[in-house]
Amino acid sequence: MELALYCPDCGFYEKEKDNVGKRGDFYTSASVGALFGQLLAFQFGDWFEGKGETHETQYGTGGAPLKIVEAGAHDGRLTRDILAWLKAQRPEIFDRLEYHIVEPSLRRLRWQRETLKDFSEKLRWVSRSEELKSALASSYTVFFSNELLDAMPVHRLGWDAKEKKWFEWGVSLQGGNFVWTRLPAQPGHISHFTFHSVDAEKLFEILPDGYSLEISPAAEEWWRDAAGVLTRGKLMAIDYGFTDDEQFSPSRVNGTLRAYRRHQVTDDILAVPGDQDLTAHVNFSVIQKAGESVGLRTENFCAQPQFLTRIVEKIFKQPGSFGEWGSKQSRQLQTLTHPEHLGHAFRVLVQSR
Repeated sequence: MELALYCPDCGFYEKEKDNVGKRGDFYTSASVGALFGQLLAFQFGDWFEGKGETHETQYGTGGAPLKIVEAGAHDGRLTRDILAWLKAQRPEIFDRLEYHIVEPSLRRLRWQRETLKDFSEKLRWVSRSEELKSALASSYTVFFSNELLDAMPVHRLGWDAKEKKWFEWGVSLQGGNFVWTRLPAQPGHISHFTFHSVDAEKLFEILPDGYSLEISPAAEEWWRDAAGVLTRGKLMAIDYGFTDDEQFSPSRVNGTLRAYRRHQVTDDILAVPGDQDLTAHVNFSVIQKAGESVGLRTENFCAQPQFLTRIVEKIFKQPGSFGEWGSKQSRQLQTLTHPEHLGHAFRVLVQSR
């Protein structure tokens, strides 16, 4: 999965083409229009209010620097929407702001530099979160990602109903094609499963043979690393996902791992590697626990429609605080929140230090 998505030569996200939006393979909230970035910018502005004044003697009347860190910026369009709104509507925050992008790909970095050339003086790039440790040490930071964790490589596990134990789905080559093959499961992977309202023994009695689900140690490790560089501020993820209580479902006997190509979804993820997007639901319970294990406090976990409509409620209570709001913005909000569109499976997790 990592090679199919991120190989510098043939990975899906490394293609010299636009694979997001109407002409691409899938939509994101940012491809709906500028409103998504503007709403995030409004929320970031609220979070920044009153932060940094304790360092005014060092930094002058403007206060201490404020930092935004974005991981998974792709071509930079969401970044541009956030910065453009802050510059127009919150200049006092924009003037103090440094915007860092975590980007391991040199090719995507070039795309971002081109998209964001009007904001070059505000931008800094790093290849890994760990490189931000000193840069964020004295600042209030909003560190966020949008549709990043769902594209991190997963282990796909299956249930052997006869042996009453888990195995791992591996990939092998047969007749020139990739095929699934059963491998022994690593004990550490099984520890990712937790049961609350479910009786595990009764569940395992009824699970069908081959019932599959995914775990992503890579996403869990990434979240802990991001939390580790956050001295003061918020860590936020917006992504497809569910919780521990939702990981077992009769409607998902093959798990959530799927592929997108030309806006068509398929579970044949081994076909045309490098030419289709691969994604799996994020287990937000695991991510939440990872943050809390390194000292973060969970502030909010909700569906994307709830998160965005709360922002809109604040906007409508503060006339003139947002800028233009007309039929275009209303249409975009409906797409972002309607359960038949992007409001269906997206969740928002906010943790703080």
